[in-house]
Amino acid sequence: MTKTTATAPVLGTRALNRATLDRQLLLRRSPLSATAAVEHLLGLQAQNVKPPYYALAARLDGFRPDRLSAAMGAREVVRIVTMRSTIHTHTAEDALTLRPLVQAARDRELGQFRKGLNGVDLDRLAVIGRELVEAEPRTMKELREALLAEWPDADPFALSVAARCTLPLVQVTPRGLWGRSGQVALTTAEHWLGRTAEPAPAPDATVLRYLAAFGPASVKDMQTWAGLTRLREVFERLRPGLATFRDESGVELFDLPDASRPDADTPAPPRFLPEFDNLLLSHADRSRIVPADLKGRTWQGNQAYRALLVDGFLSGLWKLEEGALVVELFGRLTKARRDEVAAEGERMLAAMHEGEGYDVRFGTVARS
Repeated sequence: MTKTTATAPVLGTRALNRATLDRQLLLRRSPLSATAAVEHLLGLQAQNVKPPYYALAARLDGFRPDRLSAAMGAREVVRIVTMRSTIHTHTAEDALTLRPLVQAARDRELGQFRKGLNGVDLDRLAVIGRELVEAEPRTMKELREALLAEWPDADPFALSVAARCTLPLVQVTPRGLWGRSGQVALTTAEHWLGRTAEPAPAPDATVLRYLAAFGPASVKDMQTWAGLTRLREVFERLRPGLATFRDESGVELFDLPDASRPDADTPAPPRFLPEFDNLLLSHADRSRIVPADLKGRTWQGNQAYRALLVDGFLSGLWKLEEGALVVELFGRLTKARRDEVAAEGERMLAAMHEGEGYDVRFGTVARS
């Protein structure tokens, strides 16, 4: 990260916390529609089906799961691999533009599998793969087996990676709908949405959108979010129109001049976030949300946990068990804070699990 001059104003950790929560619609609930919120947030991390729904329940006023399901059913939003080579829920427009923007990262990923693709013509693979999935949605197993018929000596997993990296593949419904099940079946974004892909947007426009949703932020923060490199020159090009700050370590932060930066003492209500929430993954320095002594505590191996925010910072984990919302805390909370957490838990349950009976129980996170 680049150190900036001593003349730039300092934003302390709590000030960064409140600014980021405000951009993330977590300081107060927003009246935005599900689709508009997905657009503002530049997508929602979605390795699993349920996290985008819980992410919006924490952010939107009056949200119900059928709001996002309806948007997905209407093909206003889709599930597609984009940033950090992970599945995101995006608006149709962003699926057609952000996917090309991060193509360089997909090319780098593909380069790691070239040994298993010896003799494979990637351009031809893209043509054949597109024909297959546009004829009818295919599972990755079906697509891989069809490609193996063309290149029997190739590594099967490498062929899967090549298809995912060279084609903008979306997961078709009912996969992704709330309360529905369905295996992952794939077709191209263009075919599913009935329109051609747009040219990749200028990185400049995406930098501004990133700052609107995640700022103030450093160059390295955005590179972490996007999975891209060499964005310094883009920030430098935009510098005359941006505000600059520094964090307590002297790292330079950029922001939109007119963006909201609430007072560090602004109240931040408790929020129940899903596993892999964007808030926890979209900065190189996550100390604005995750205290130093809790770094790495929201996952273990390949297992990610659902996060509880109290006063804007990671304070515990949560899970749903038989008849109970179990809140496991990293430390002690006052009775007033626990009451706030319980009330927020009940509100979340009413929105996401209407008519189901759950108690709210408190415990302590066991140290591994």
